[in-house]
Parts: sequence; structure tokens; C-alpha cells
Amino acid sequence: MIEIKNLTKSFGSNLVWSDVSLTIEDGETLAVIGKSGSGKSVLMKHLNVLLYPDSGEVLIDGLNVFEIRYARLRKLRQRFGVLFQGAALFDSITAYDNVAFPLRFFSDLNEKQIQERVMECLELVNLADIGKKTPAELSGGMRKRVGVARAIVMKPEYLLYDEPTSGLDPQTSDEINDLIINMADTLDITSIVITHDMHSVLRVADKVAFLDKQVLSWYGTLDELRTSDHKELNAFIRASEYTI
Repeated sequence: MIEIKNLTKSFGSNLVWSDVSLTIEDGETLAVIGKSGSGKSVLMKHLNVLLYPDSGEVLIDGLNVFEIRYARLRKLRQRFGVLFQGAALFDSITAYDNVAFPLRFFSDLNEKQIQERVMECLELVNLADIGKKTPAELSGGMRKRVGVARAIVMKPEYLLYDEPTSGLDPQTSDEINDLIINMADTLDITSIVITHDMHSVLRVADKVAFLDKQVLSWYGTLDELRTSDHKELNAFIRASEYTI
């Protein structure tokens, strides 16, 4: 379980948000929504301690992640997998080597074991036959899938998705949404999805957090989202041209 308590973050005199508090239960999928610049990705980077707050806590299974030493922090970060916006694959190596990369640097597996694990992950994202191709030979959706395979190869407990459907056509976006659901169900993984895509939110999320006006403006379940009278939240949803 991840508990975010009274988190505040600024960059110099620029306040990103103040007093963010919410809980992400094990196995849950949380969608974080909000306008550009509302601090969605900043919040995500606090979970695996790529950023430190001005004040507040992030507790993972009761442990304050901002208080642990570096050696233990490295182990903590291995509990997270990340799908970066645009997938962020290494262009100069194959899809197979992209997925194998974390295992070669952060595990004690031999090459035979690495091959077995990489192929297992590529099969999970329905790309078992593209290992020899480079990212330039893959479509945008396929690159995102390889990114997911790399994100899960270390068997993380938490999976962070940064704008997973950004830049994709509607059909490919649906395929990525199905993949997010499948990863959550098959791997029993806790997922945090940063997105502007309300269609994706309604497909994959158990709960939704809405960042607006430098605070956590709204937080609740999908059912609560559908019946909410929160003015700014409903305006954000209408602006996305999606009706709930």
C-alpha cells in the first residue's frame, strides 16, 4: 500500500501543489488527471523518489521513502516499473536488448535466464516475434508495448504509466488500455496512470485523483466521478470532449 500524506512541492517560488494526501491500495489502478502543468508527473516522481518534497511523506508498506539510505533506496526503486511517455527505448539496440537491459544491470541472472524472462515479457505484451527489430522498425503502439515489457521485466510491485496513450490513434489506444488492465489482472500489480485521456481513465481506473489549482482538488472512485458535482472536474471532463 502507498500512502501519500500532506505532500507539498515547489520549484523555487513556483508552488506545484500543496497538501496532497491519498492512499493507493495494493492491486488498485489509480488514474491521475489534470491540466498540463498541474504536477501529475511531478507527483509520480515522488513515489519512486526521483524527486523529494518540501514537506510531507510517502509511505510504502509503512516505510517513509524519503528517509531511507541510498543502498536501500536502489532496492526500493526496483519495486517500480515505469512506462515513460514515448516509451523512451534505446534506438541503437533491438527490442529484445531494450527489455533485457534492466536484467543485465540490476540482476544476477545469466544470459539463458535473461532470455527466458525477456521472451516471457514480450509474450505478455503480444510481441514475441519482434525481438530482433529496432525501435525505428516498430509502430508507436508496438514501442509502447516494448516499453511495458521492459517495465515489468524485473517483476515490480508497482507500475507507473506516464501518458500511455499519448500520440496514439483510438484503436491503438484501446489496445494499450487493454494491456494496462491485463497487466493489473495477470500480474496483480498496483498501477498509477498519468493521463489526459478520459476514455482511458474510464476503461482502466479504480480510483481517480484530479490535480487542479495547486491542490488535490478531487479524489474518488469511478462511480463517484460519474455522479460528482465538482465544477472544475466536470469542466475538465467536458473539455476532453468525453461524456460520462
